[in-house]
Amino acid sequence: MDAESILKGLNGDQRSAVLHDHKQNGALLILAGAGSGKTSVLTKRIQYRIMSGVLPEKILSLTFTAKAAAEMRERVEALFPKAGVRLCTFHSLALFMLKQKIGGQFAYEILGFNRVPTPKETENREFLRELVRLKIPATRLNREELFSGDLPNALKKKIRPLQKNVILSGNVVFEDLIYLAIRLLETSIDAREYFQSLWSEILVDEYQDINPSQYRLVKNILGNRNDLFVVGDDDQAIYGFRGADIGNIRRFQEDFKDSTLIRLEWNYRSVPNVLHLANEIFTNKPVALRKVLRAGNPKGSGGNRIFTENRKPEVWVSDNPIEEAEKIRGAILSLRQEYGLLWKNFAILVRYNRQRQYFEELLREGELPIAGDHLAGDQVLEDGIHIETVHASKGLQYAVVFYAGLAEGFTPGKCEGSRKQRKAQMEEERRLYYVGVTRAESYLVLLYCKQRYWKGKLLKLKPSRFLPHKQPQPRWTMPVILFRIYVVIVVLSYMLAHILALPFILIACGKNFNTWFEGKIQKFSRFCMNVLRIDLEIENQANLAKVDWNRPVFVMGNHNSYADIPVVFLSIERIVGFIAKASLRFIPFLNFWMHKIGCIFINRKKGGGATLIREAIESGRTPRICLFPEGTRGKNDSLSPFKSGGFRLALESQAIVLPIVIRGTSAVWERRKDTGRCKVTVQILDPIDAGEIEKRQGDNDPRKELMPLVRARMEAAL
Repeated sequence: MDAESILKGLNGDQRSAVLHDHKQNGALLILAGAGSGKTSVLTKRIQYRIMSGVLPEKILSLTFTAKAAAEMRERVEALFPKAGVRLCTFHSLALFMLKQKIGGQFAYEILGFNRVPTPKETENREFLRELVRLKIPATRLNREELFSGDLPNALKKKIRPLQKNVILSGNVVFEDLIYLAIRLLETSIDAREYFQSLWSEILVDEYQDINPSQYRLVKNILGNRNDLFVVGDDDQAIYGFRGADIGNIRRFQEDFKDSTLIRLEWNYRSVPNVLHLANEIFTNKPVALRKVLRAGNPKGSGGNRIFTENRKPEVWVSDNPIEEAEKIRGAILSLRQEYGLLWKNFAILVRYNRQRQYFEELLREGELPIAGDHLAGDQVLEDGIHIETVHASKGLQYAVVFYAGLAEGFTPGKCEGSRKQRKAQMEEERRLYYVGVTRAESYLVLLYCKQRYWKGKLLKLKPSRFLPHKQPQPRWTMPVILFRIYVVIVVLSYMLAHILALPFILIACGKNFNTWFEGKIQKFSRFCMNVLRIDLEIENQANLAKVDWNRPVFVMGNHNSYADIPVVFLSIERIVGFIAKASLRFIPFLNFWMHKIGCIFINRKKGGGATLIREAIESGRTPRICLFPEGTRGKNDSLSPFKSGGFRLALESQAIVLPIVIRGTSAVWERRKDTGRCKVTVQILDPIDAGEIEKRQGDNDPRKELMPLVRARMEAAL
């Protein structure tokens, strides 16, 4: 087994994460989108570090559940049996620390314990009685804060009898463990030095869910080092009610000044249309944390043909719960028959547990099997429909998801408290909605019921603010010449407005301007689709996940229209520079934006495009270029002869060549006949590694293999 075997199958961003060098690039924050393979990255990082010579017992990996820790341990030990990596939860780590011997005495003895602390579940009723006895209001102290050092001095004095009782008896609760470990590290220099030397690298999973005490524990173990590798998703931070602090992710780059940020955006779970909806959920996120989910699995994890259909999420409206339940029941039976799906491929998600119980009852009446139901004896049904709260569904996935209760007061749930508190709660409700949406692999149905009984009352409900809204499509018609003038004016006005706002945007975004710009290009492209009245369909978009975007990438497609440009942006979901006519530099608005995306301006009569492209890549300005190998726009859908210059440069650069085939754009602009909507299709073909071809050929003649290979693939797709 070698390092390349560990890295096999990783996309470019995952590979960069696994190979991250803490010494050169500081602590690492991985923003891992839903379904992006974060567990695989964590596991392979541990395996890679062991392969690189790090002692397994020097690695500490923290997660939130014993199940997740066991799963990671199993994966690590598949390559390194009985490796001594400490893979554990925060509470088990704290208990381990208290049991260690430091300088001739046990750590728990340093804290005053006479015996090994024995954790048990919290007994809130008993704790509240003790607070009453000590004349402490219940609102002043939570059980988990008993050993916190951040309490007011007056309160600290009052709770000393409680602390002393726990220390003398050794009867701690699980909530005590982390603050006891923190106290150990912050009050004993010997203990702090011991544990900081015990582990040389720290990895943390689900970083968005850690609370202030867990963060403090990690910081104390880490000390002044940069060897911190954390994975999280601020979009899936849904445990604020448990004390989780989403600010830990938002402040990461402030807390660790020389840190690195890597985004995992390839989703290997859901079809593109589900991800398009998920990407529209957050509109006001901090620029630095924005990410775009992209479909990376061409067939879906289920392997069923329903995955290839790329269904758009649907909104179903019902007058009452009975009608809603019948729709769900009928759809499940129909989909099972049509696609051969199993019962366990279906899930009904709800916001509250009371809703879950309601749907369970209705499905039982309809004689549909429910997962987890007890049959005769102790047998538990596994192949049944899953009905669960969105909180319980986190980390799971289903081919078909019925997301019920998309009404105000349910999803989102009611928010209470001060204005600031309500705002924070609503943000978490939005993230919870995102989690529900991203559980769907192939087909998502959002359900809104106009009225239902809730806690003994018949409620009339308003549609959820989270439900997607269809953009009104203009029905007016006009002569084509006027339509073209209208489009030009509207698009150029859009560009001008953003140029005028640019100074303010630069101030607001600072070093995150490029992230803002990438997102704005996608919005601009969607705007163009709407103005041009294009219905865009993208086929095989999952092939993009096969591209190593850290290398030079040459996107090569047939050219039929000016409309190809925004179509390409949306198809590959990234900024890419174009080869453009030199005369376009004299259009002020267009010139600015074309420079920003990395376009290369050439004089077609003089040539020299290959030289300009090479200079741009060598300067680091244009790592991604879109070439139209025909050299000019075609007059029909057939391919014209290719020019070899771009292919030669691809070989010299050892680039990835990504062929795409565009159909229908000439009818959008150059050959437009009316103002009706036009269908445009883009097919993304398998990428080709020009570097491998260059090695086989031994020269850079593109006409031998690369150019014929790209042309053959494109002709087959047309």
